[in-house]
Amino acid sequence: MMLKQTAKKTFLGLRNSTAGRRFYHENVIDHFENPRNVGSFKRDDPNVGTGDVGSLACGDLMTLQIKVDESGHITDARFKTFGCGAAIAASSLSSEWIKGKTISEVVTIKNSAIAKHLRLPPVKLHCSMLAEDAIKSAVQNYKEKKAIADAAVA
Repeated sequence: MMLKQTAKKTFLGLRNSTAGRRFYHENVIDHFENPRNVGSFKRDDPNVGTGDVGSLACGDLMTLQIKVDESGHITDARFKTFGCGAAIAASSLSSEWIKGKTISEVVTIKNSAIAKHLRLPPVKLHCSMLAEDAIKSAVQNYKEKKAIADAAVA
């Protein structure tokens, strides 16, 4: 069993088994092996914003959803990511960082901060860029839904 897990981690590039192989920082491994906030909310909920982003270059697809209260604070976040370990880690970390913040605060989160925390290698920086784009897309979707709901009430 242990050999099978080690082989899987080596194949995914999460462990360094031979010289020259990619080696991720423990923060990436932690978020990959124990992802936080995996799942989804109902897309038609007016308090939920959904950000769908992807990269044709690498094939990573990321969906990040935020649940926002009346005061504009993000009360919960969920993600689903199809991609490499770094993309999953960036999604997981982002979902943790945005909880409890206002929608105006989360749009200031930069991919460089995500990459720095995860210590992503240069070849994986696009994963942190996807996470930043997903946050901004989710906030934009929430704002659009809120504007439509407010216009219907007026």
